Amino acid sequence: MTAPSSPVRPDEAVIGKGETDRPGAQSENGALQSEAREDAKPRRRIKSDLKLNPWEKALYWLMLGTLHALSLIPDFILYPVGALGGYLGFLLDRRHIEIGMKNLEIAFAEKSTAERRNILRASYINLGRSAAEYIRLGGFFYRRLKNRVTYERLWYWKEFQKKYPGRGILVVTAHYGNFELLPAAHAMYGYQIALVHHTQRFLPGDALLSFVRERVGVECMRKHNAARAVLRALRAGEIVGIPFDQNAKRSEAVFVPFFGEPASTTGGLARIAVLSGAAVIPVFIVRQPDGRRHRIEIGDEIALANTGDVDADVAENTSRFVKAVEDAVRRHPEQFLWTHRRYRTRPRGMLPVYADQRPKKSL
Repeated sequence: MTAPSSPVRPDEAVIGKGETDRPGAQSENGALQSEAREDAKPRRRIKSDLKLNPWEKALYWLMLGTLHALSLIPDFILYPVGALGGYLGFLLDRRHIEIGMKNLEIAFAEKSTAERRNILRASYINLGRSAAEYIRLGGFFYRRLKNRVTYERLWYWKEFQKKYPGRGILVVTAHYGNFELLPAAHAMYGYQIALVHHTQRFLPGDALLSFVRERVGVECMRKHNAARAVLRALRAGEIVGIPFDQNAKRSEAVFVPFFGEPASTTGGLARIAVLSGAAVIPVFIVRQPDGRRHRIEIGDEIALANTGDVDADVAENTSRFVKAVEDAVRRHPEQFLWTHRRYRTRPRGMLPVYADQRPKKSL
């Protein structure tokens, strides 16, 4: 893709806005998906710039070898073991269970405690299955996973690219479903994509994560210098994915509602979207009832507010992006990662949400 130099004009219609489907779309999706398989563009070579010392390199190679060895385990063993691991995590991970239950209390106050615990248990089991698939993704025969991923509304993606050739696309997504498989499958279907990546403290683990992503064609943009890289990629007409469900530090914070509670969210995405003229499209991957297949759901383009009041526009657009995530989570709450402290940074004067942030009472 090549990049546009200006955003869509206010009088231009957004393709499919408000549609849930269209006549013949389901049969067309299958044809378009086959076309994506057959006509996948050659991927450019991607290599991480992460530097490791000799000890870290040795640990990285050991982890990579272990991942490949584990990937030889057949699926009929690997998937149940992953689900069991997720269930054991639910039983033993008391700290994160407390965080998850608090988040669910905010999100679904109308549900009983038992219902919220069921959602959280299912979330842990989904995470365990995702770990099993990560072994497959990081080891031998990783391309076989592509055959387990289908698209919903791929025609929308194709029509959008046809109407706006060369326009960059910002994909708003979340830690939802098998979130590592989403960019990997999209890349394996021939769509070059970059992902904003926060460098982990454990560098061998970060190197492994980067290897698994980059091998299939996902470019990792380091968060500390991501803004310029993202702008450059979008102006070159590329696709950039950003998980938009994480707490932002106060210096970056825009407080917008997430399930009715003020959530500290980075305003950088909204600024980049307006500056680059990129389209913002919500995309999520949903695990199917059999536990092994996945569907990539492509939402409608999110219209951007551009009134000239920069701060107000950033707040409004950020709120729209977060609302897209919330809508997806409401559809499949059991597939969302509830154990992140999403409300950790609070507006000044508001009490902390989580117990471990509250001041301890003196005796």
